[in-house]
Formats: sequence, C-alpha cells, structure tokens
Amino acid sequence: MEIIIRDGGPDDIPAILGMLDSGVEWLVAQGRTGQWGTKPLSQSPKTVESVARYMDEGDVFMAEVDGVPAATLTLTDSPGPYLAHLPPAGEPERYIHWLASDRRFKGHGVGSALLTHAAEVTRRAGVSLLRVDCYAGADGKLVRYYESNGFVRTETYKGTDDWPGQVLARRV
Repeated sequence: MEIIIRDGGPDDIPAILGMLDSGVEWLVAQGRTGQWGTKPLSQSPKTVESVARYMDEGDVFMAEVDGVPAATLTLTDSPGPYLAHLPPAGEPERYIHWLASDRRFKGHGVGSALLTHAAEVTRRAGVSLLRVDCYAGADGKLVRYYESNGFVRTETYKGTDDWPGQVLARRV
C-alpha cells in the first residue's frame, strides 16, 4: 500500500464530504455522537460552506491509497472565526482544518501522513508554528491522536452548545 499526497481542489469537495460522512457513520456506530452528531455532514449547508471557504483560503491536501482518496486536510494561515475569542498565536502560523479520512482506511496511517506533510509544508514556508483544534470530549482519543503526532495541548474552549474543544500546537 502506497500513500500519495497531492494538492486538492474544488473537484475534491464530494470526496471530502464523503470522508466526513464516513467519520460520522463510524462515530455513531461506536455511540460517540458528541463530536459531529448523527446526521451526515454533507447534508449540513454550514459544513459544505466551511469546507469550500477553507479551500478558498488555504491549501487542500488529499492522501490517496492506490489511487483512491483516503484522507484530507486543509491548511490556512489562521484558525476559524469560532476561535476569535482566544488569544492570537502572536506569530505567523499554519492552521489545520477538516482533517478527515475515509474510515475504510482507518489504521493505514493516512491521517498521520497528512499531518507530517502539513508540518513539512509549514516548515518550508518559513513558519514554525502549526496548530489544530479538535473535539476534546468523551474519551479524549482525538486529542491523544494529535499528541501522538507531535502536537501539545494549548488552550481549551467551549464551542456551540458547550462542545468541548482543544487547541494543540506543534513546532516544526
């Protein structure tokens, strides 16, 4: 199995939304509905708009396994507006949005490959801070996933409806 990372674009939006829907289905099957709820994210106009907006603002990367889109992330210069209440980074940064994988590829390292790629792209751009935020509720597995990929916890926050979030950072 070979993981190829390529630049993404508007033609990849259906595949990205499919990955998000796959994630919701996987989480629901485990009874873990706190992160993304129970409905396919592709049916949420807010989510579709968010994916397209971050794509316009930044760089989308797609990881493919044997030619099949397996995971994605978008890299921009700042966090989303929902984090405007937190103190700014105070230095140039790259920020990860919408890291998601098709759950058929769970355990194949596609997410970690994308995070490594994002760190390298950030470093090559002369930026030393890479940040991400994620769901911090339930069992904390997602926070630990990012920690296992070199990120450290920074700020916690509450999103809509007291959604528990965690910002993490990595020096590159």
